[in-house]
Amino acid sequence: MALWGGRFAKSAAESVRNFTESISYDRRLYKHDIQGSQAHARMLAEAGIIPAASAEAICAELDRIRERIEKGDFTFSSELEDIHMHIESALIEKLGDEGARVHTARSRNDQVNLDIRLYLRDEILAIADAIRSLQKALVEQAQKNKRTILPGFTHLQHAQPVLMAHHLLAYAEMFERDIGRLLDARKRLNVLPLGSGAIAGTTLPIDREFVRKALDFPAMSRNSMDAVASRDFTCEVLAALSIFAMNISRLSEDLILWMSQEFSFMVFSDAFCTGSSLMPQKKNPDIAEISRGKTGRIYGSLMSILTICKGLPLTYNRDLQEDKEGLFDAIDTVHGILSVYPEMIRTMTVFPDRMLQAASDPGLMATDLAEELVRKGVPFRHAHHKVGSLVRFAAEHGKKLNEVTLEEMKSVFPEADEEMLKLFSPERAVEKRDVFGATGYRQVEQQLEFWNRHLAEKPEV
Repeated sequence: MALWGGRFAKSAAESVRNFTESISYDRRLYKHDIQGSQAHARMLAEAGIIPAASAEAICAELDRIRERIEKGDFTFSSELEDIHMHIESALIEKLGDEGARVHTARSRNDQVNLDIRLYLRDEILAIADAIRSLQKALVEQAQKNKRTILPGFTHLQHAQPVLMAHHLLAYAEMFERDIGRLLDARKRLNVLPLGSGAIAGTTLPIDREFVRKALDFPAMSRNSMDAVASRDFTCEVLAALSIFAMNISRLSEDLILWMSQEFSFMVFSDAFCTGSSLMPQKKNPDIAEISRGKTGRIYGSLMSILTICKGLPLTYNRDLQEDKEGLFDAIDTVHGILSVYPEMIRTMTVFPDRMLQAASDPGLMATDLAEELVRKGVPFRHAHHKVGSLVRFAAEHGKKLNEVTLEEMKSVFPEADEEMLKLFSPERAVEKRDVFGATGYRQVEQQLEFWNRHLAEKPEV
């Protein structure tokens, strides 16, 4: 009989049990459910609601149940619906009436909310740590390529020369914000909901402050209806994971392009590529492609929880059982990506000569020429127009910009001088961009120093 079955004359049909069970996926919450139940039992004893001996027996048996689950010596069944009822039933089976005291002054509504918050507190820290490992891999690769020049792109067209290190560190910045979003979400979800009951709290004299301290929550929920009905913290975590996935997808796209024969800027290690079942010559960047594809899967989890919550009246509705599968899947997916990506970055081989060749088109230094005119007092918009006219002149005469003579340049804008003929060097173009945050050699060296120092520090939680 289900633990809630006193109201019912008949047991649920097997089809109903199979349809409504969540134990097939929420069993991963066992550690957090036990952690919360032990704190709750100790509080009940401290408040004089149950005997101290009952609390001691409950906590000791919960430890044994955890050990049984971890050893694989625990039977799960759809008849008991979820992890909460499995653990409580095991307690009652072993302790009888003493075990039945554990659910005093709580509901599965506030219990499951607690479990998810405890679970997410741990998972967010684990994911943040894994993202930092990816950042370290990017910084290591950037350190190796701090003088490697490649063309930067806008509109997927060659734009200006940049250092490869600068390009890679752009993603380190993005992932730093991803960590920040996750840790911010953790601060908002780090609130104790237990004690809210099913909807309105309890008439028993519980001590929520005791549980808050025992479970290391900095705060507890102020409104019992909000506590049991809200899943905005789940939405926020999934939103942060979705943005991380978007950034991984963008990095994947860059790397996939760089590895293509048209670019030939780099190649992944064989250990992180696959071949074709038909074409023997193929070496495909499948890890990056699958990571790019899994972004849609994570987005789907976010859209699912947003859709589930959008029409729910207060307070708890069984629809909220659907809050977990997408969340668990998104977390597992992110862990999967981060289990392969750092080493894939570390072991890729870069082709600096090919990158430099692509960045050596003198047209990429057109802006440098316009800014040299600015130094001579020409307003930038006029300088832009003058250099644009020179680009058109060169194209009409079948020349590259660095093939235009001084006389020809002067015919387009009289301010031209010998120094302007020396601007068409990607190395010089990079070196001259010596402002904070830019791609200049000195600036990128300082960026690398920052990242090496920052990643060696313990992150604030």
